[in-house]
Amino acid sequence: MTEKKDQPKVRPAQTSNNSDDTPLPTAANGFLGWVERMGNKLPHPFWMFVWICILIIGLSAVTSYFGLSAVDPGKGELVEVNNLVSGDGLRWFLQNVVTNFAHFAPFGLVLVMLMGVSIAEQSGLLGLAMRKVAFAVPRKIVMPVIFIIGACGNIGSDAGIVIVPPIAAMIFSRMGYHPIAGLIAGYAGATAGFTANFFIAGTDVLMAGITTQVTSAIGEGLEVSATSNWYFMIVSTIMVGLGGAFIVTKYTIPRCRSFAGAGLIDNDTTAQDTALNPEERKGLKNAGISLLLYVILVAVLVVPSWGPLRDPITGAVVPSPFLRGLIPILFFFFAIPGYYFGKATGSIKTPNDLLKHMETGMKGLSGYIVLMLIVAQFIELFSWSNLDKIISINGAEFLQATGLTGPVLFTFFMVIVAFLNIFMGSGSAKWAIFAPVFVPMLLQLNYSPAFVQLMYRVGDSITNCVSPLYVYFPLLIGWIHKYDKRLGIGTIVSLLIPYAVILFISWVALLFIWYGLNLPIGVGETIYLN
Repeated sequence: MTEKKDQPKVRPAQTSNNSDDTPLPTAANGFLGWVERMGNKLPHPFWMFVWICILIIGLSAVTSYFGLSAVDPGKGELVEVNNLVSGDGLRWFLQNVVTNFAHFAPFGLVLVMLMGVSIAEQSGLLGLAMRKVAFAVPRKIVMPVIFIIGACGNIGSDAGIVIVPPIAAMIFSRMGYHPIAGLIAGYAGATAGFTANFFIAGTDVLMAGITTQVTSAIGEGLEVSATSNWYFMIVSTIMVGLGGAFIVTKYTIPRCRSFAGAGLIDNDTTAQDTALNPEERKGLKNAGISLLLYVILVAVLVVPSWGPLRDPITGAVVPSPFLRGLIPILFFFFAIPGYYFGKATGSIKTPNDLLKHMETGMKGLSGYIVLMLIVAQFIELFSWSNLDKIISINGAEFLQATGLTGPVLFTFFMVIVAFLNIFMGSGSAKWAIFAPVFVPMLLQLNYSPAFVQLMYRVGDSITNCVSPLYVYFPLLIGWIHKYDKRLGIGTIVSLLIPYAVILFISWVALLFIWYGLNLPIGVGETIYLN
């Protein structure tokens, strides 16, 4: 994304900072330095995913030949490997290459969301708003707030992952920090903290539904509600905010100082940054009024019990058409005030200027679009072969076979889930495999199904940020390469590892404190059954 000429201090399009003549940044030290050096030897992500696809195809053939299989603990069905090196595999692949790409959910989400954000950005509204926020809010509060907003972004499914990082980059730049540090912070908050939230989100409903289905199947009749982990997740959100702010201050910001793009940092903290000219004041007023009217309209459609954006059967907000349609709602949330701000300031003179602003936002996504072609194939190949399910089922069986109990089992359980999450991104699919194994097992030890679900959610969330296989990781690479094209996967992952490690340790410590004090984990839910 780029700023308009009347706001020249943030220009990701500058190419001099990405010159091959610029000295490479110094590598990190110790283990992170090793990760960075090894990771940077990997090929371009496109070719990396090509080789991974070839590996999956080969594995499907070998494992199918040897009859590798597993029994789904939830359905009791035998899961066998589908051989991709077969007539069925070839026919499936050729018939679905285009469909895999065109129907790849994150692809459409990113495009639609960034078109709306581009209108607000290119009109000048987003840059001005970020500048006001950066200088109006104390710095000690800005850092945790970015992580908390990122974590709470999961109320709109993956919307927070798309919105928060580029906005955090702009805020960091206005505060005099490298924008790459903002991208890393925003991405880490929205991915590592994906399961944490102040509010009840779709994740709560989805997980609770699977858990309740398992308890019903084993005859316990225990219903797990969407609020079963709410108390713990509220405190977890604050923990993510404070822990993330500590990491970004102590590690990320200092590490990013050696990267190219230093000319994009706005170190001018004088009063002129917050002073508005008459056109900007009028633009902000018009944008504010239009945004208020839009929010009122959405509220009228959602808040009343008869609201058309509530679930038409249950009347609930979670889940509902409102949450499932949050991306187009957020598109207009940015586009409408951006339009009225641009009309007042002159950055939007005709309706065609809206199209130009959206096109500008899309120009920076060409690399992402190309990469999504192969990423979409990888995910569908892995899923169609059933290798993802078999790996997860065997991982659950291994953990069950260890015979561990108590805090050691809890920790090992979360570590295994976190590890498998690197390879199988769908949290609900993994929980459908793990729940039938561990909910009954821990029920025998008097632990509530809601507590087992809570532990799973911690492990399933924390490694999202460091997985190169995560569907939004290529988007982060594209954002970072706007500032410094020389940074490879190793450097990016080494910047994210501290968040996964420190936040995971903090999360486990928080869980053990909760466990030791036997605090309620949600509405009507405790750690023990009785």
